Amino acid sequence: MTEQVLIEIQNVIDSRKGQNPETSYVAQLLHKGGDKILKKVIEEAGEVLMASKDGGGEHLVYEVADLWFHTQVLLAHHGLRVEDVVNELARRQGLSGLAEKAARKEG
Repeated sequence: MTEQVLIEIQNVIDSRKGQNPETSYVAQLLHKGGDKILKKVIEEAGEVLMASKDGGGEHLVYEVADLWFHTQVLLAHHGLRVEDVVNELARRQGLSGLAEKAARKEG
């Protein structure tokens, strides 16, 4: 179910491409381009950090949801989808984090 929710959100984001930026927040972000989207991702990441410092809880969950959403907009900007990230996580599953990190340095 969790993955399905992310896929449904990605489908909505993809459907907003090319729509009127005056009527869709996602279309507005996509229309403004990569720099605007990156600024939103950075802003949301900062809000996640502050929510964590403030003790986490529901506020942290809210801010992580915002970060995930804006990250999905960033993926769409690059022609990628949440499934690409899920597939990468699945590939890494069962691998030692240290071994995976070392393999990236070799490649």
